Amino acid sequence: MNIKKGDKVVVISGADKGKEGIVQRVYPKLNKVVVEGVNVHKRHKKPTQQTPEGSVVDIYVPFDASNVALIDPKTKKATRVHMGTVKGKKVRLAKSGAALD
Repeated sequence: MNIKKGDKVVVISGADKGKEGIVQRVYPKLNKVVVEGVNVHKRHKKPTQQTPEGSVVDIYVPFDASNVALIDPKTKKATRVHMGTVKGKKVRLAKSGAALD
């Protein structure tokens, strides 16, 4: 998985196609990511002593990492990622050659 927390990504398939956001959480074993502002569901909370009226809360649901693509810092478009070396360090590179790390 080439996606890390804090990366700016664009959704390339699904109901939220075209939306951009920042990765909030990554689940590498499940191959899922949580992106801010994408795949938001409503969760109804029961009334408790602290909140006697109850509430409806927005939660960010993880979705498959294959549905997002990193945004190239040069072209500002979706890009694929490959590994390369810059100054002797292994880094992620966009197809345009821009370093992502």
